[in-house]
Amino acid sequence: MIRNFFSFIKLKPAFAVGFLYASTSLLFGIWVASLPGIKARLGFTDGGLGLSLLLSPLGAITGMLISSRIFSKIPVGKWMFAGYIILSGIMILQINSVNRVMFWTCLYCFGTISFLNSISINATVNLLEKKYDRLLMSTCHGMYSLGGAISAGIAALLFLLHIPSGWQIVMVAFFIIMVNFFNKEHLLANRDIIHSRSSFKLPSLTILGISFICMVSFMEEGCVADWSAIYFKEVLFAPKALISMGYAGFSFAMTIGRLNGDLLICKLGSKNVVIFGSLLAAFGFLVVVIAPMVTIAILGYILIGFGCCCIVPVLYKASANIPGLSTVEGFAMVATGGLIGWLTGPSVIGFISEKANLSKGLSLLILMGVVASYVAWRNPFLVNKGKQTKVSIPFNDQMY
Repeated sequence: MIRNFFSFIKLKPAFAVGFLYASTSLLFGIWVASLPGIKARLGFTDGGLGLSLLLSPLGAITGMLISSRIFSKIPVGKWMFAGYIILSGIMILQINSVNRVMFWTCLYCFGTISFLNSISINATVNLLEKKYDRLLMSTCHGMYSLGGAISAGIAALLFLLHIPSGWQIVMVAFFIIMVNFFNKEHLLANRDIIHSRSSFKLPSLTILGISFICMVSFMEEGCVADWSAIYFKEVLFAPKALISMGYAGFSFAMTIGRLNGDLLICKLGSKNVVIFGSLLAAFGFLVVVIAPMVTIAILGYILIGFGCCCIVPVLYKASANIPGLSTVEGFAMVATGGLIGWLTGPSVIGFISEKANLSKGLSLLILMGVVASYVAWRNPFLVNKGKQTKVSIPFNDQMY
């Protein structure tokens, strides 16, 4: 894993894009730890917070509607450079919102920019894979998980130093913006116009199946991000310094899994990785909801991380090679499902928590994981090692 990671760092154009993945989760780690404070400061109930979070999916739909126009005019590198600076600014305002209107506006804008950013970086990674003739997707997603683990640790440390989340996000956003300026040359070198075809095309049931699995995986990740800290504080009564440790354990497992993802996928096969990963994530949520103490719940979140770690890279790789679709079209169809899951999942959990309790809300994800495993088993676009038509080329320092 270490050799693979350092080899990835040496490829500067890929690392510049990989850092953008990490940027998202660096921001999210602070967002996770800030949610209990935002909920209390703005006077939200679980249901009210869940309803508010629905504004991000509305923003994502806006992003989907304008993505073709934007990416038909703006080179993907220019968007990546500007998009993550804009996202950092939105997150500063979102965490420091002084009233609900400001909070709701930020959530909507966050959904729009996040969708456009997701399309831009994943499409770029696919282009870089072809350019350098090697798999980069799993390692880039590993950068996302690494950023989340680091950010959760930063949040815990800064809380111990009595630095509030409002200042934490300013510090992290400033770091992200500075690194993006440092990587500006490599980002702007991606001059591709990645617009989709202008004609509208309904996805097949098989494509919808991949999108559904992606939705479940992102739903699980989103619920870990948005509800783990609240679950630790309000259900398990964890001390403030530990409320982000569920997300930290999840991110640590995701990082280890994704940085070893190329080897794991080649050894087990893409279909098996998605099937058994979905089941492992479901089992992890079972451990969380029955956990009598914080340490066991953290173990559950680690299991969820190991289950989810390679699912999305496999799905994105499959979506880029769907017959009859361009890379951007495939990404857009699958990523739409994923982003809907990420942003609506926490809202659904909030509604269930309002009517019952948070443990019952999280129990929904056990069922969703089992269903996703069955859908993966039945999907013909997911194949195991012996059936793959494209073989990933492992990292090799001699190729630089």
